[in-house]
Amino acid sequence: MDHQFDLILKGGRVIDPAQGMDQIADIAIKDGRIAAVAASLPESASAQVSDVSGKIVIAGMIDTHGHVYQYVTGKFGLNADMVGVHSGVTTVLDQGGPSCMTLPGFRKFIVEPAQSRVLCFLSAYLVGGLEGHLYPDLYGPGQLDVDATVKAARENRDLVRGIKAHAEIGSTSRWGLEVIKLGKRIASEAGLPLYIHLGQLWPTKDNVAVDPDEVVRALVPIMEKGDILAHPFTRHPGGFISEETGQVHPVVWAALERGVTVDVGHGSHFSFDMARRTIAAGIRPTTLGADMHGYNVRVPDAAADVSENPFFGVAPFNLTTAMTKLLALGLKLPEIVATVTCNAATMVGMADQIGALRVGMEADISVLELLDGAFELADNSGEVVISPQMIMPRFCLKAGQRFNAASPLVPPAFQVAA
Repeated sequence: MDHQFDLILKGGRVIDPAQGMDQIADIAIKDGRIAAVAASLPESASAQVSDVSGKIVIAGMIDTHGHVYQYVTGKFGLNADMVGVHSGVTTVLDQGGPSCMTLPGFRKFIVEPAQSRVLCFLSAYLVGGLEGHLYPDLYGPGQLDVDATVKAARENRDLVRGIKAHAEIGSTSRWGLEVIKLGKRIASEAGLPLYIHLGQLWPTKDNVAVDPDEVVRALVPIMEKGDILAHPFTRHPGGFISEETGQVHPVVWAALERGVTVDVGHGSHFSFDMARRTIAAGIRPTTLGADMHGYNVRVPDAAADVSENPFFGVAPFNLTTAMTKLLALGLKLPEIVATVTCNAATMVGMADQIGALRVGMEADISVLELLDGAFELADNSGEVVISPQMIMPRFCLKAGQRFNAASPLVPPAFQVAA
């Protein structure tokens, strides 16, 4: 018997901010594409029906900040599909793992074998995303090749969606802001957005004193519409909140007014305190990257020295954990869904291909469950928050193919005993 559809996702709460949709609906898939979205579709029209009643159905989640250049970027690189489809995420952006020198290997050994869609923001540095806290001298202005990086970005636009650089105290103590200026030049000449990490990463050279507020004041004015400021909720010096005033930097407000966007970049940097203060000031994140890497998903050996490693963290998280934290901080679910769907698609210049549930688009779909209870959420500053709800991934469709969210990188929902 011939069927009109290959699969119907039946009866889920469909949230699609790109179309202003939040309703109970059915979604039909045919030949790997979305064929219909309607209040009710007949089960007899499909070869297969999946009951998703009580679940949340959204466009395939886009993680805007991952580290998946496995085996090449030291302990940073995780398996792309463990971060991606096996965590309910259909698209992963590696933030600064590959460089102009290592991009061919990234394509051959990471992108091509992956079931997930893997993209990247190309590192401004020749060395790419190695463990900078161990080798900070590899990240100076002499370690950039502007012309080669621009050329690589232009020739690989299917993968390269932006340029990654860092604005932080350790590098500023060595070279000032010359590296950032070169990174901006690369992004401008390549016609791509610049993604800037805020918050200290590396130790300062010879204990040179650097004013973190001055770093922010000098950096932010060079950023333009479409560029991205990351880690607004960082626990490290040099973020959105001024060390001098305890308020959001005026230059940050000015950048947002120009069209610079904000990516959470959760990682080990996330602080509930900084998040509350930043959100209370009126700043809302545009996109949400989990920033998962080897240092923040594995507890090191007891003998390991992590005192000089700002990437280390023991609070478990993934993309849906980060979404749950935003929910606990008072953001509404549709707004949070937008950060991992349509807003992220706009950030990477692919809003016509991903990030929405429009008929005709590739069937990239994430199915989540919103659990009720009392769930423990922690940050790496030591604060624990009890949330009445928890967002968990259940499965996703990537071009219509189903993947269960069985990745060991998805933390269990830890419910506090009554």
